[in-house]
Amino acid sequence: MNDSELMALKADVQYLKDRSQILDCIAKHARGHDRHDCQLLTEAYHIDGVDEHGFAINPGPEYAQWANKIHAAGSLSHTHNISTHTCDIDGDTAHCESYVMVILLNPDGNSARLISGRYVDRLEKREGGWKIALRRTTVDVILAGDASILNAPIFHDQGYTKGVRDKTDISYQRPLDLGQTPERW
Repeated sequence: MNDSELMALKADVQYLKDRSQILDCIAKHARGHDRHDCQLLTEAYHIDGVDEHGFAINPGPEYAQWANKIHAAGSLSHTHNISTHTCDIDGDTAHCESYVMVILLNPDGNSARLISGRYVDRLEKREGGWKIALRRTTVDVILAGDASILNAPIFHDQGYTKGVRDKTDISYQRPLDLGQTPERW
């Protein structure tokens, strides 16, 4: 391998590492939402980062408290699902668009909302790590539907683990084993 090929390989590896770190940041942010983990949410933003959700504009370090309050008031549980993700990296700045589907179980426990939108982000690499400098959130579609199957015996009898909004959720268990008795539906 000559010097030119080695430099190209080095650049390719750095690009893949950057893309992986950027997507990890976005995924950890989504996980932080669903577990109400203020630390994960806050770590996704630079200290001077900003999050825009409609008219609500929050500094990154304050976003988690605001988001957890909004989610707790409007739902019993929720999941943030990241799908299509594009990313343009220019040096230490990345412009990303990540499709997000948020499903919220309403406080009545019998109905749900599905919100489809996008996170449009500017991430910056500082001190070797990628974090969100600016996030703007779009809402493209909202659907409302029946979620009463969650209360039906045919579902309850299956004993599925229920996600919880704190660090007692099984996703925090290390090592993962069958010893912990999780909350079930």
